[in-house]
Amino acid sequence: MPRIAPLDPPYTTEIAAALARWMPPDVARDPLVLFRTLHRNPELASRMRVLGAGLLAHGRLPARDREIIIDRTCARAGCEYEWGVHAATFGEAAGLSREQLQATVSGDGAPWSPKERLLLSAADELHDSARMSPRTWTALAEHYDEPQLLELLVLTGWYRTISQLINTLEIDNEPWAPAFPTSPPR
Repeated sequence: MPRIAPLDPPYTTEIAAALARWMPPDVARDPLVLFRTLHRNPELASRMRVLGAGLLAHGRLPARDREIIIDRTCARAGCEYEWGVHAATFGEAAGLSREQLQATVSGDGAPWSPKERLLLSAADELHDSARMSPRTWTALAEHYDEPQLLELLVLTGWYRTISQLINTLEIDNEPWAPAFPTSPPR
């Protein structure tokens, strides 16, 4: 049972409109439990939505790279909820195979290109130490420009924050989202 219960319908007109803005336009699902929980504080939720939506819909990173970073960050943080939401909603659309989605949890480097393994390493370093080694930074700079590098850092930090929020609130997985295929790395 979550520590803060999500809002349940019927919603006020304002909350219904706000929840609709959080959901991707072509997704025919009820608003996520995370979003309904955040709307216990609508002002905070509205401020968070701007960054979250901006990173997903208006970012400079390629969708595949973005999802690799998000999925690995969530897996390393032990956040099955957010990993599952992204695996189900964005993973396939970004071109990630089932084996690759599983590898974002296990850390298996086999199904990845060298550049993609670099993204996994970057997510791991940021998770482990809240910094990136000069070697990893230099290698990333060969593939990404400065605005993309900044976005990568914010993206990783954002999903670490979201993972922390979900894990602390003990939010149950969405019923349609997959669970971790294996135990998350520690």
